[in-house]
Amino acid sequence: MIFIVAKWSVKPEYVEQWPDLVQAFTQATRAEAGNKWFEWSRSLDDPSTYVLVEAFDDDAAEAHVTSEHFRTATAELPKYLTRTPDIVNATIDQETWSELGEMSVDS
Repeated sequence: MIFIVAKWSVKPEYVEQWPDLVQAFTQATRAEAGNKWFEWSRSLDDPSTYVLVEAFDDDAAEAHVTSEHFRTATAELPKYLTRTPDIVNATIDQETWSELGEMSVDS
């Protein structure tokens, strides 16, 4: 799968609105064939930074980056950001999340 983590530095005046500003993009991406997950979190160290964790089947990434909602997001979202998002993008030999091997939770 293709595994991606991106850090989005949001302008202070838009920080609280960010989840609403990306809602249509998020919903459309989650509905794509081959999308495994598309999840936003907020940094505990810097509340103006949102972290996006996403994954796609290997053959689904091209459809994502050529989609209408992706083109719209790349055109519209930069005006809410202080800088270009940082990204880690890797193809990994895995299909889903694994359990953390160093810890076990008894139910």
